[in-house]
Amino acid sequence: MNRSLLAAISCIAFCLGASAAERSIDKQIVVEATLDQAWDAWTTREGITSFFAPEAKIEPRVGGAFQIYFNPLAAPGEKGADDMRFLALQPKKMVPFDWNAPPHLLEARAQRTFVVVRFEPLADKQTRVSLHHTGWGDGGEWDKAYAYFDRAWGSVLANMKKRFDAGAQDWTEWMNTLRKMMEQKK
Repeated sequence: MNRSLLAAISCIAFCLGASAAERSIDKQIVVEATLDQAWDAWTTREGITSFFAPEAKIEPRVGGAFQIYFNPLAAPGEKGADDMRFLALQPKKMVPFDWNAPPHLLEARAQRTFVVVRFEPLADKQTRVSLHHTGWGDGGEWDKAYAYFDRAWGSVLANMKKRFDAGAQDWTEWMNTLRKMMEQKK
């Protein structure tokens, strides 16, 4: 076989095998916390409710609950990240879990995406927390869900930083607003 034909076949094989990088959301933050404190923030109910949401069910084991309730007053299935679970745990290194879209994006919510949170100690009381969210579909509600979480994860990590800089989140005002909204729906 001549070299130009071989080069053409190689190029075609490479191009057919190559694909675009998968769409993902990548965020990171450095928090003024020990590795243990940062880890506990993501793997305990007390940690999650200190920065992420007012209520949660957290069972830090493979297959255990990683349920984050942004609206604890809502019906089951509409509280937020209902029925999510830990996919694996590498203590003080990595927490992967499945995730769903917000309740108003029903089509995308019927599927699951995947989030991996990694922890890297930088100093005794300083930890880098990196978040990688992948598994996105294309078009329609997937694009809306992607845009939503591109904004939301930045806020979640900023709230985590604020938790270690200024203290745990006070959810009183949030819950009062939810109660008023629930009353108006009646």
